[in-house]
Amino acid sequence: MKLSDFDFDLPERLIATRPAVPRTAAKMLVAHNDAIIDSTVSRITDWLRPGDRLVLNDTRVIPARLTGYRSRDSAQGHVQARIEVTLLEPRGDSDWTALIKPLKKLKLFEAVVFSSDLSARLEGIENGQGVLRFNCTGPDFDSALNSAGAMPLPPYIAGKRPADAQDLTDYQTVFARKAGAVAAPTASLHFDQMLLDQLAAMGVDFSHVTLHVGAGTFLPVKVDDIADHKMHSEWGQVSAQAAAEIIETKAAGGRVIPVGTTALRLVETAARSGIIQPWEGDTDIFITPGFEFNVADALMTNFHLPKSTLMMLVSALMGQKTVQNIYKHAIESNYRFFSYGDASLLFPKT
Repeated sequence: MKLSDFDFDLPERLIATRPAVPRTAAKMLVAHNDAIIDSTVSRITDWLRPGDRLVLNDTRVIPARLTGYRSRDSAQGHVQARIEVTLLEPRGDSDWTALIKPLKKLKLFEAVVFSSDLSARLEGIENGQGVLRFNCTGPDFDSALNSAGAMPLPPYIAGKRPADAQDLTDYQTVFARKAGAVAAPTASLHFDQMLLDQLAAMGVDFSHVTLHVGAGTFLPVKVDDIADHKMHSEWGQVSAQAAAEIIETKAAGGRVIPVGTTALRLVETAARSGIIQPWEGDTDIFITPGFEFNVADALMTNFHLPKSTLMMLVSALMGQKTVQNIYKHAIESNYRFFSYGDASLLFPKT
């Protein structure tokens, strides 16, 4: 299949730079059988039933964007250079791979100071990325990072405005538990505790899994034939409890509905044998049309970038023609797109 098969024209005015307030006020497009219906997240209870199970990604986004200074003595005196860092992936206790701008202004083993409590030294360079060793670990690192860092907003938002204090709340799910992501599982941003409680009261069940979303989620596909695309990998975990709950729901006739493509990719990784099992590791699963789904009966997700791997995923679930119709309707109806945008609830034809 060609990359152009997943392209569409998106007016820039539909790219959301702030979420709906409250979270549940976001619009939600529901695709059910042959119908496309306009609803809101607050009315998701209309579309779920007792015995259904939502699968939630409980990863916590770290404030991975840092601004610091490199100091150096020279013939001209004491010189500082501003250094921008975006953390990508942990390497042991104190090392992280990171995007560093400008990398050329930093020498090997040179230090960058981000705050009075947080600094790092460049230990190496791999594939154009730096390897930084921080001055602290564990809870001390978490505390220093929370004070010095900013939320790593996606490029299409960061290009329009800088991250601010509001993003520390807006770009985090209400059920975030396990720190490690540098991008949010954005479909889950639509839930608040009141809506979760309403769903629980009507008999909808929940399972939590963890996929630490990486910056690779924003990488463009650069090949014409999508079969040639190399998918980025991300660490995830499906616990024995979550696997057992999903099996139990399916056996009882309930529907398993991942909230977000991250949750879907993870549970389908854990079910490549045909039945979901406890699983932990790095997944680079690439879901394209023709994929056989073993877990997901439906999907709640936001609206995705043209020519992205996530457009391919929703096309695999719903069919390319159906997705083209969904996105045409969303654009004509002024749905807001991407991380802070509106939602869709997609039920494939059975």
